[in-house]
Amino acid sequence: MSSQPKSFLTPEEYLEQERRAEYKSEYFRGEVFAMAGASERHGVIVANLMRDLGVQLKERPCKVYAGDLRLQVTPTGLYTYPDVMVICGPVQFADKQRDTVLNPVVLIEVLSGSTQDYDRGRKFQHYRSLPSLMEYLTVAQDEPHLEQWSRKYEDTGLFVEYNNLSQSIPLAAIDCVLPMSEIYRKIDWTSKP
Repeated sequence: MSSQPKSFLTPEEYLEQERRAEYKSEYFRGEVFAMAGASERHGVIVANLMRDLGVQLKERPCKVYAGDLRLQVTPTGLYTYPDVMVICGPVQFADKQRDTVLNPVVLIEVLSGSTQDYDRGRKFQHYRSLPSLMEYLTVAQDEPHLEQWSRKYEDTGLFVEYNNLSQSIPLAAIDCVLPMSEIYRKIDWTSKP
């Protein structure tokens, strides 16, 4: 008799189910977790990041992906949908379906009240296990605030916070610079997120 809960899925079962699903879900160790919808601010911030990175990388061998492309964190088994991913060079796919990638260089998550602890904590631990990952950014949507982790050595990283719209974030791994004012362009700070 199996000791696994009835809801336990293998990664293959999850992918089969997810490819037919109307809504996105994360997967970890047999469990599937529904993902919440995004706020208007979240959408504007992701669009701003996509635009700025896309323009800076248009002549380079790097591609920018929005949150519709699935990431498999192979070392830990997490399947998730980062808000923004950058992959440089050949894209490594998990299988022939070509809808799950393995080798991001930069990952960006836009925080919300319900996800910020996870995005800064456990999810960050998963992401750091990716050998390809060189930069991880978390972007607040309720105030101008960004946290950047950059890999310096195999097991060492540098953590920097940004809180001023006049600051710019250097992404050394992809030779780009993200001005805070552009990340938060068209955000109405007088309204609640």
